[in-house]
Amino acid sequence: MARTFDALVIGGGPAGATAALRLAHSGWRVVVLEKANYPRRKVCGEYVSATNLPLFRQLGVEKAFLDAAGPPVREVGLFAGDVTLVSKIPESEEGEHGRALSRENLDTMLLDRAARAGAVVCQPWCAVQLQMKRDACSCKAIHRESRETKAFRARIVIAAHGSWETGSLPTQSHREPPRETDLFGFKAHFTGYDLPAGLMPLLIFPGGYGGMVHTDGGRVSLSCCIQRRQLHRCRKAMPGLSAPEAVLSHMKKSCQGVNHAIRNARLDGSWLSTGPIRPGIRVRPAAEIFLVGNAAGEAHPIIAEGISMAVQAAWLLCDRLISRQDEVFSGTATDGIALEYATDWRRSFSGRVRASSFFARLAMQPIATRAVLPLLRSFPALLTAGARLSGKANQIATTPFAIDSPST
Repeated sequence: MARTFDALVIGGGPAGATAALRLAHSGWRVVVLEKANYPRRKVCGEYVSATNLPLFRQLGVEKAFLDAAGPPVREVGLFAGDVTLVSKIPESEEGEHGRALSRENLDTMLLDRAARAGAVVCQPWCAVQLQMKRDACSCKAIHRESRETKAFRARIVIAAHGSWETGSLPTQSHREPPRETDLFGFKAHFTGYDLPAGLMPLLIFPGGYGGMVHTDGGRVSLSCCIQRRQLHRCRKAMPGLSAPEAVLSHMKKSCQGVNHAIRNARLDGSWLSTGPIRPGIRVRPAAEIFLVGNAAGEAHPIIAEGISMAVQAAWLLCDRLISRQDEVFSGTATDGIALEYATDWRRSFSGRVRASSFFARLAMQPIATRAVLPLLRSFPALLTAGARLSGKANQIATTPFAIDSPST
């Protein structure tokens, strides 16, 4: 017999955990299917914009986040060739600055909070089949270790499974032919670095881009994206190195700032990799399944807004669902909510996606980069303007909400 819930959330990352927490606190019966056992590492820049702090405060996790995260990020930088530029990062409306927290800690913190609010969290369970009906959705899930199967039923489904992996669900992408411009992501933590506190530099190198930021545990997180064709060149030029080692060597040769920042650094743990990454807008005005996080839309990581967009999109969706709860439970409002949410999403995030695409194309074109660098040298405040354009100070319109228990 299938267990029945009001909402089935597929994926327990920042988007899925935020949605589960908000709905569970509002009295919804929620189940979360997360395919990994937490804590787990993930390719991600780890920066969380200051625009999320008011949301974390209302969710009851702000104190835990600030206690665990790295120092406030007060400056944005640019490392490209022999150029090193620094400018102020825009503050939020409340005068706050963003911080970085590793995904193994951030995701665990949010999902644990959702469980304490009453959500049923199933790990490591993977949704493998969805059947949509007028009154409910049926889901088949499989335990990734024991291979046991279970069935779930829910009034609505929230897909928060990301976009980087193919799968059998109607919201997951199918495998596409490889392209030379496909982007692959790499990420690692370092200790013993020489990156000034509070600085988050953008790294520009031939065929890719990246970023560095102070994160938890006294570490620096270095993440990057590189095109398939440039990755092949790196592997060919450095046959004795692994793929991430070859990419790091390429970055250090191309960016004096990177070489200086980690010349004495030590790798903390192992490198992570993923791909191909295909940014774009996928949110749709369809009532069958609501998309949040990267499943709904993904900006190029160059603007470091992935986590912020994921949390904020889940919040926007829950605003709609909770405000029209009676209609959702009677099955009369999901079409309208889907259209309204899709409109909210595009209004809030499509500008960031377009800006990230422009910045990424510019960064990966050496000719364009060389043409822009003199202008940035003369006017480094343009970095601040770019950070503002990417959404670093844009607070989305949300319905006030607060968990009664104190932040821990």
